[in-house]
Amino acid sequence: MINLVTTMSRYLMILLILIYTYYNFRFFSLPDDESKLRLCRLQNVPLFLIFLLSGTIIYLQTEDEAVVLFFGAQLVFFVLYQLLYRLFYRNASRLLLNNTCMLLCTSFIMLTRISMDKAVRQFIIMAVAAVITMIIPYVIDRTWQLAKIPWVYGLIGLALLLVVCVIGNTSFGAQLSISIGGFSFQPSEFVKISFVFFVATMFYRSTEFKNVAITTGVAAAHVLILVLSKDLGSALIFFLAYVLMLFIATSNWLYLAGGLGSGCAAAMLAYKLFSHVRVRVEAWQDPWSDIAGKGYQVTQALFAIGTGGWFGMGLYQGMPKKIPVVEKDFIFAAISEELGGIYALCILLICLGCFMQFMLIATRMQALFYKLIAFGLGIEYVVQVFLTIGGVTKFIPSTGVTLPLVSYGGSSILSTFILFGVIQGLYVLKRNEEEEEEQQFDEAEG
Repeated sequence: MINLVTTMSRYLMILLILIYTYYNFRFFSLPDDESKLRLCRLQNVPLFLIFLLSGTIIYLQTEDEAVVLFFGAQLVFFVLYQLLYRLFYRNASRLLLNNTCMLLCTSFIMLTRISMDKAVRQFIIMAVAAVITMIIPYVIDRTWQLAKIPWVYGLIGLALLLVVCVIGNTSFGAQLSISIGGFSFQPSEFVKISFVFFVATMFYRSTEFKNVAITTGVAAAHVLILVLSKDLGSALIFFLAYVLMLFIATSNWLYLAGGLGSGCAAAMLAYKLFSHVRVRVEAWQDPWSDIAGKGYQVTQALFAIGTGGWFGMGLYQGMPKKIPVVEKDFIFAAISEELGGIYALCILLICLGCFMQFMLIATRMQALFYKLIAFGLGIEYVVQVFLTIGGVTKFIPSTGVTLPLVSYGGSSILSTFILFGVIQGLYVLKRNEEEEEEQQFDEAEG
């Protein structure tokens, strides 16, 4: 009976995520704010039905009363998070708010299925991150001085990366994290944000060649330190964000071509210098030649995706634990195996919807500083999504980065909450300005 319910639930969950994803893109075609608000309210229906259905299936499979308490705590969090955000920020982007909850919901479904202990730890970190970062839109909306301290962002970022490079903990061949008082965190996750602020403030000051050269030197120092730490996934994110921000600020095609060309040359050099990079490239080129060794992770991920097919095996019907570090870099494979390829593609499309919202906000901002922040953070976000899913599906070599808001990892989830908080702050700022202009226009007409 339980297996029958589990089997039927996977089809219902796919239908619900398809409805949610349809609303996600329908949002961009609606002409007025009232219609968009109604759609976002409707979007919450499939979101909470997926949450309740998955919680029921996990309880039936485990018969663990702790699951009921855990999902009850999650339900309270999602309701309070949405209500408090709308209470404090009337003009917040409801689409980004809903998508945040949808991605987190999927994360906790899979993490609970893989490891209850890790799911609980992730939930605690998420709740703390949500509370801390809720102040960010308020700061963004009221603090123009953020555009006046470029070297604070630059020097703090370089210092944190240098600390990791010198005394960082090594994981899978790369120095990624530092430990303080029993807690481990990954500074590069937070430096991604300070890096975008540094570049935005520098280009807001001037886009003359001298200033571009100085900014490029500091940006290159960030990337070089990451390369020395062998954190090449983060180095690629920083590099692409800088090159594209430079192009947006200057509209100079020569800068874009030179940047991309130097990036290709650097990638070839990294392949020759670092053995773990060669291993990942070889595993990408032909994982089947060494399934028990360097190709094991990739092949297990591909087996999982293939086994799940379009509709998935159903929760607790697959074997996601066979994939090494499945809860981090390869959680997309676990989603594909048990929830189905359609569900996994919808998650990818929801991430794309977030990126589209980031870019729309960037185009609507008049000040170059704010425009570059929205654009730079959006590029970092979408590149990270691409690197994660591309590595899982063997589209590109694995880079070891996480899927934002979905993968397990405290640093990743906190930095993503900060990123979304900054974007929400920019959205609130623009909406408040538009309302003030409309009010002034109405008063002038009156």
